Amino acid sequence: MRPWLRGLVLQALKNSRRCCRSHGQPPPPLVLQKAVANWEAISLGKQPMPEYFNFAHDVLDVWSQLEKDGHRPPNPAFWWVSGTGAEVKWSFEELGKQSRKAANVLTGACGLQPGDRMMLVLPRIPEWWLVSVACMRTGTIMIPGISQLTEKDLKYRLQSSKAKAIITSDSLAQRVDAISGDCPSLQTKLLVSDSSRPGWLNFRELLREASTEHNCVRTKSQDPMVIYFTSGTTGTPKMIEHSHCSYGLGFVASGRRWVALTESDIMWNTTDTGWVKAAWTLFSAWPNGSCIFVHELPQVDAKFILNTLCAFPITTFCCVPTIFRLLVQEDLTRYQFQSLRHCLTGGEALNPDVREKWKQQTGLELHEGYGQSETVVICANTKGMKIKSGSMGKASLPYDVQIVDDEGNILPPGEEGNIAVRIRPTRPFCFFNGYLDNPEKTARSEQGDFYITGDRAHMDKDGYIWFKGRNDDVINSSSYRIGPVEVESVLAEHPAVLESAVVSSPDPIRGEVVKAFIVLSPEYTSHDPEELTRELQDHVKRVTAPYKYPRKVAFVSELPKTVSGKLQRGKLRSQEWGK
Repeated sequence: MRPWLRGLVLQALKNSRRCCRSHGQPPPPLVLQKAVANWEAISLGKQPMPEYFNFAHDVLDVWSQLEKDGHRPPNPAFWWVSGTGAEVKWSFEELGKQSRKAANVLTGACGLQPGDRMMLVLPRIPEWWLVSVACMRTGTIMIPGISQLTEKDLKYRLQSSKAKAIITSDSLAQRVDAISGDCPSLQTKLLVSDSSRPGWLNFRELLREASTEHNCVRTKSQDPMVIYFTSGTTGTPKMIEHSHCSYGLGFVASGRRWVALTESDIMWNTTDTGWVKAAWTLFSAWPNGSCIFVHELPQVDAKFILNTLCAFPITTFCCVPTIFRLLVQEDLTRYQFQSLRHCLTGGEALNPDVREKWKQQTGLELHEGYGQSETVVICANTKGMKIKSGSMGKASLPYDVQIVDDEGNILPPGEEGNIAVRIRPTRPFCFFNGYLDNPEKTARSEQGDFYITGDRAHMDKDGYIWFKGRNDDVINSSSYRIGPVEVESVLAEHPAVLESAVVSSPDPIRGEVVKAFIVLSPEYTSHDPEELTRELQDHVKRVTAPYKYPRKVAFVSELPKTVSGKLQRGKLRSQEWGK
């Protein structure tokens, strides 16, 4: 254990045991309180980050010790349910044991050294969390990816990252084999499977035989821990690097204040393992001693998700707004959530109509948060604060969040501009290290003293931030700048609209106009399209500024989305512009 934590834990344990002997009472959870308070203070920027930090050793192993000493409720630390109902439950102690075995697989059979890079492309199975922790223990830099990656995607990521190893499942192994010859840095292929494959090491077999003894690598706080590829909305995907401390401690405060987690909570986030929200959950839940609940969830199904919330003692639930839009189409009064007490959303803008329907039928508030792969939580509607429907909430410490113009000047309340995070004179520790091998991209993301997120919003006089859209999503029609989210939110208020996506479309007079792609509610699918188009256009004109109404409307059966359920407006925009 690091010296800065060893002293804290040992002194608190000594005091609590002395108290127990003197008074004959169970030892108070002083260790728990002091450890979490210390991590939270660093996360808030109130204490300096330590020179050395490793999440597996300095957080997970501390919880394992606290668990052994009776300072944590008997919840599992990890609870996984398969599509067939099979379950895996790990305490922090068991997680530690299994992750040390996995670490020995990485350093032994795979031959990985600290600083080596490993692609981690697995579905929602326990091995993803296990190998993630093993990478931390060994100093291996993990590179998560979604299971839908094509051969082209895999080739680009392996070549760009120079990854020495990849771990994946049967579904992706053939694609890896097809391109591995073009990836000279790739030395080891690790398969999570109950069967063997030529040229691959079998992770499950190696894990069974591995030792439980492993000494965690001593990593510095600023050493790289994880690399994510951006979504590639412009050009090829870029590599974003985070350190052991930026993610390892950067989410502790938001985990307590926005996610509102304690050691008694069980949190379910439906996100895919390849997206940053999986890491956000890991680094929010485990420092606070909470249980991470995972369902294999082969496909997104509203009734299945609602039944799962009823069947398991899940206290905290998080998913993207698109999924909440599906959930509120159901009769929620038919479902009894016995344990659910806190709900969160993020990843795209939350329509006020969805929030209101969810709250009306469940009695539970929806707490929206906002951040990026490059950051931790930038702003949020934290538990207990007044929520203004349609707002993403207020800035989250330690960030100084402002709305700035294109030159980096702070704009007054109410004026639309770029969401920006101050990085000078002091760069927040919970911030990405930069775009790897791309100093030009890193430089373009900064303006004056600020990092520019690429998202547009305005801030009201009370400090609430109101999202308008991505810079590349914003529609410029006859010099009017129109954010797609506002139009989508207005459309969502009409009973005919199940969901919508608004993008720009070329126009010979105005340059571009608003086009709405709309999925209709079942009871409206037989209505006359022309009449319904006019009705929806008139509805938008009535509710918001008339120039924002969709001059073009297309009724579609479904909208393009990522595997995590986020709208892909870029695909629709490219379709419109013939790109």
